[in-house]
Amino acid sequence: MKKIDVFNHIWPKPFHDALIAHVGETTDITRRSEAVPMMTNLDRRFEVMDLFGEDYCQILSLASPPFEKYADPAKSLDLARIASDGMAELCGKYPDRFPGFIGTAVLNNPAEMVEDARRNIEDLGACGMQIFTNVAGKPLDLPEFEPFFEYMAASGKAVWMHPARGANFPDYLTENQSEYEIWWTFGWPYETSAAMARMVFSGLFDRHPGLKVITHHAGGMIPYFEGRVGPGWDQMGARTTDKDLAAVRKGLKKPHLEYFKDFYADTATFGSERAIAHAIDFFGEDHVVFASDAPFDPEAGPMYIRETIRILDEMDISETTRRKVYQDNAARLLGLSL
Repeated sequence: MKKIDVFNHIWPKPFHDALIAHVGETTDITRRSEAVPMMTNLDRRFEVMDLFGEDYCQILSLASPPFEKYADPAKSLDLARIASDGMAELCGKYPDRFPGFIGTAVLNNPAEMVEDARRNIEDLGACGMQIFTNVAGKPLDLPEFEPFFEYMAASGKAVWMHPARGANFPDYLTENQSEYEIWWTFGWPYETSAAMARMVFSGLFDRHPGLKVITHHAGGMIPYFEGRVGPGWDQMGARTTDKDLAAVRKGLKKPHLEYFKDFYADTATFGSERAIAHAIDFFGEDHVVFASDAPFDPEAGPMYIRETIRILDEMDISETTRRKVYQDNAARLLGLSL
């Protein structure tokens, strides 16, 4: 059985070189990404991958942060092209290890975002495109990003959604920044959930049927709060008096909970068996895909891969479900042949 790791991260050497040439010195989460050997050292990546046998392979994607964290729209496009070219080259050179890659959308460059997505998918053969849960603080349901989602729905390729939030999002309104990395621990699952809700209630999926979105980290908070998301939001509008939110919910083409269940979720849960179980229960066995979030773990690569595989191998699920999560769902979603 193949183990197709659909959400792990890399900085190809040409991209890393271009990034350092641009920023000079990394800071904060960018430095965290750079500090992990497997992120930039291909030999170390292969050593880690070899621990899990020939059936383990990776779909490559860039690491955080989003381009707009350190580049203007024009430079973001330049860096995105370098990154995608680098990942496409790695996939061509090592197809058994890297059967595919996903480009990172330049949503901070609306004039070029669709053409760049088209270049990734149609010219370079990308399996899909990665976005982040906000664009320099802007929500994804703004009209300026609509052409991107229209193209992605038409292409049939999936969108990978990665959370983005920094310490500049304070925990309390009276403060200027988040403390104790709460912005990451709780902020990222919230970011994912908020972005999912904005997509649903803005009617994005009604306007672009067939749009497929893979959520990182098992769907954020949504599976844990099914009651609030489902029956709780059945009361949408009862708590608000300045606008008719009941009309928003009633304006959708199907019950809102069904849209949430249409998302895909990965298994990158930092070793939490219950989180994966919740994801399978909520999204269904056809909408969960294996991912490790490598190399972001205490052992610079092996631990999260090893623990995620251990959990999936030991979970009380059928072999059919296990096979779907490990390979079949990804192969169908990404257009891979096994």
